Amino acid sequence: MSQTLPLRLHHHAWITDDQEANRRFYEEVIGLPLVATWTEREVLSGAERAYSHALYGLADGSALAFFQFANPRDQEEFKTGINATPLRHIAFKVEAEAQEAMRERITAAGCAGADAHVIDHGFCVSLYVTDPNGLILEFAVDHPDVEKIDAERRATAHADLARWLAGDHTSNNHWRRPLPPDRSDELNERRGSVRDRSVRAGAGRAGRQA
Repeated sequence: MSQTLPLRLHHHAWITDDQEANRRFYEEVIGLPLVATWTEREVLSGAERAYSHALYGLADGSALAFFQFANPRDQEEFKTGINATPLRHIAFKVEAEAQEAMRERITAAGCAGADAHVIDHGFCVSLYVTDPNGLILEFAVDHPDVEKIDAERRATAHADLARWLAGDHTSNNHWRRPLPPDRSDELNERRGSVRDRSVRAGAGRAGRQA
């Protein structure tokens, strides 16, 4: 029997404390259009709640979705708490021109706390930016030989996993250029600052809602 894969991501949902500030960031800085705003009343966890649900569209029809509740107590109850780490992020495929235009808009907007930076992973070059809600976004430009790279990794995916689980932690990413020691230290410091800033942002949101 053949297996049917999901067609695409439908949406990724998050909580925002400020729909308008979030809209300005996603529409005017990142460049994702607001494609729908649902304003609803629904019984959730035994109580009627009023909330808005704003969706920002991607080229394939999928979306990023953000909820905000009208009642601050509901907002606190349903807020999206995360373990702040740069490894928890959502990534999007973009063309190089789109990535560069995004970098320019972020710089021009002077987004506080966005910490826009680029990392060359070898198989892709990624722009990272933190949104007003503490969600880390990655905008990745694939390597020109992406089809060759994809075929190579698919051919040995199970063997690579088994090897790693058995204790052989040798890197198989020969596409990545090693960073000089000073850049490695800089990257580690940046990742630490992302974590610290996300923790502070979460504490700030909790304080505003208290």
